[in-house]
Amino acid sequence: MSQTKHYIFAIILLIVTTVFSQESISDDPEMVQNSIDYHIDESKKDVANYNYFEAQKKLDEALALAEKIDNKISIGIIYATKGKLQLLIEEEDEAIKSLNKAIEVQRLIDDNLNIGESYKTFGDIYLKKKEYYAALDSFKAATTKFEEQNLEQKMADVLFCEGIAFMHLDDLKNARIHFEQSISLAKKHNLLRTQSNALANLAKVLEKQGDINKALLITDESLKIAKEQNYPEILSNLYLMLSKTNYNLNNFKASSDFLKAHLKLADSLRLVKRENLSPEKKIQYLINDQIENNKRQKEELAEANSKNDLSTLISILSVALITILSLLTLSLYKNNNIRLKTNNMLHKKNSELIIAKEKAELASKTKANFLSTVTHELRTPLYAVTGLSNMLLDENPKPEQIQHLKSLKFSGDYLLTFINDILQINKIEANKVELEPEPFNLKKKIKNIVLALNNSALDNNIKIHFEFDNNLPQNFIADQLKISQILINLIGNSIKFTKDGDIWIRVYKIDQKDNTYTLRFEVEDNGIGISKEKQENMFESFSQGSIQINRKYGGTGLGLSIVKGLIDILKGKIYLKSELNKGTTFYFEIPLEYTEKEEIKETKPSYFNDNNEIDLTKVKILVVEDNKINQMITKKILTKMNLNCDIIDNGEDAVDMIKTNNYNIVLMDIHMPGISGIEATKIVRTFDKELTIFALTAVTIEDKMHEFDEAGFTDIIPKPFKQEEFEKKLFNALKAKAPANKSA
Repeated sequence: MSQTKHYIFAIILLIVTTVFSQESISDDPEMVQNSIDYHIDESKKDVANYNYFEAQKKLDEALALAEKIDNKISIGIIYATKGKLQLLIEEEDEAIKSLNKAIEVQRLIDDNLNIGESYKTFGDIYLKKKEYYAALDSFKAATTKFEEQNLEQKMADVLFCEGIAFMHLDDLKNARIHFEQSISLAKKHNLLRTQSNALANLAKVLEKQGDINKALLITDESLKIAKEQNYPEILSNLYLMLSKTNYNLNNFKASSDFLKAHLKLADSLRLVKRENLSPEKKIQYLINDQIENNKRQKEELAEANSKNDLSTLISILSVALITILSLLTLSLYKNNNIRLKTNNMLHKKNSELIIAKEKAELASKTKANFLSTVTHELRTPLYAVTGLSNMLLDENPKPEQIQHLKSLKFSGDYLLTFINDILQINKIEANKVELEPEPFNLKKKIKNIVLALNNSALDNNIKIHFEFDNNLPQNFIADQLKISQILINLIGNSIKFTKDGDIWIRVYKIDQKDNTYTLRFEVEDNGIGISKEKQENMFESFSQGSIQINRKYGGTGLGLSIVKGLIDILKGKIYLKSELNKGTTFYFEIPLEYTEKEEIKETKPSYFNDNNEIDLTKVKILVVEDNKINQMITKKILTKMNLNCDIIDNGEDAVDMIKTNNYNIVLMDIHMPGISGIEATKIVRTFDKELTIFALTAVTIEDKMHEFDEAGFTDIIPKPFKQEEFEKKLFNALKAKAPANKSA
């Protein structure tokens, strides 16, 4: 029993000694940081001397210290340095894992400089793997970070690496450009290794392009730097290049001499690397390291127990422990390799996703800017088309002109609908559509929709049948505008593809929980139907049955995509049943909340025709618009409303006019020569906070709306506008300040 106690005591003593040795480092953060920096610097020296495993050990020790004081900058640097080392010793997948950890920490603390370094190392890995397009993506990400920090000296190496990738892709033009830019920056910042390397590879490009003489001159320049600075890897490559060049020039003796020099140097480098990277050396290094640790522990134990008769027992136990730990180290090493191989793909994909995410963010911004530009450029001339066609129709045109004007108006309205559909799809995809629930009468709403679409149905000789479940209540709380849009799209679709037939609209309950009813809406027709293969894509944007159907029946192909998006927002589902030449049934299910409240009835204001609240003779409006046609249209519309206006075509003059006149309302365009409408409004708000300023603009992208709010606009009137909405906004703005007008 006493012998067992001695064993236990000896083991506990060994463990305590080991723990004590691990805690011997001072807890002073400054001293710990100095130790971290020292370990990192020493690891770099080890790498320069090909002592790769010693370098790994020092980086692991530095990482443990950095994690102890939670220094995230150092943690990121150490992981990135480990990634570079692992790439050097041909452990690319381990390198990817280390770099992912580095970037994760560096993103957390916005360490953009070192994130750029990590991206650059990612590019080096992909170069090694011969994945050249992925390498270029990583180098581009690194370039972005270095440009943000204005680090030209870092850019020199990235440009060189990009040149290597382009050269492997046989894009000699881009390779030459990047090598020349790299050489320029390397000379500027005295980066001799990068300069020599870039010169050597530029010589390769020039030789491939047929400029042998210039290639030889640049090779000599690179060779001179490599010899002076003792860059053996670059020298080896240069000797091989010179051997091939001289052979092509029939200088066989020189070619042979350079080849011998290359082989001698390459063999020497290969031997050094092989000796320092052999599995046997790594295992031996791990065993020796463990033996050294245990030897130190044994010596400490022997000294502590020199006067105790347990020394012999401790020695035996130490030897046994060394043997066990050595075997355990070997086992862990092998098991770790197996585990890492299973995770290789995951780490690689993760690194690719990081770059893909940044690409997607850039693409999203580009898409928003594109939509903003396109919709503005389309809406501006559309304002003229719709405005002029409405004005001409109101001015008693000749009978033979009426049909032409109606066709023009129809085309303008159709194009405007198309633009609005694209914008709505964009809002749905960006999850920026908000619900606006309100009490309404569902049965009455559908009847009104049927009534509105009945004329179109009669044109196609169609009869619409409406069936509403008698057991259903009629009043619900929901976003009635979105439900209306869904039904208008579906019923309009049926009308378009049905001739001399019938359309059935049905609404009935399929479930109920308390006051929440799940209703099914059906829109059935006996029109042309949809083939099986086309049904799968019917709810995608710009999808229609076929090119022939598109030409015959028209349409944008966006209606059903909008319907699907709106139903998803309403937490519903939509289904489709169809058979060619027999008809189609769309049916969707959405939850609606029952209410006892009656539908809110809005009374339509009379606006300016029956006005007795505002003295229109005292109302002054300033129109700021640079487009001459739009100036004429807006002025005519205001004149019909008995409103006087001044017109200015730029932002600077608009600010001066507002300072010297007492305007009630300003209609401000956004895109103008000189300062924009946004900048002009910001200036006006510095001296007049109360003036009503409407942004009369063709820009309607949601992402741009915050700019109008920040500038100080009262509201937005999108062009082209509906006459009724335009009048309503002007009337309400003037009515709100009517007492002030009268007092004036």
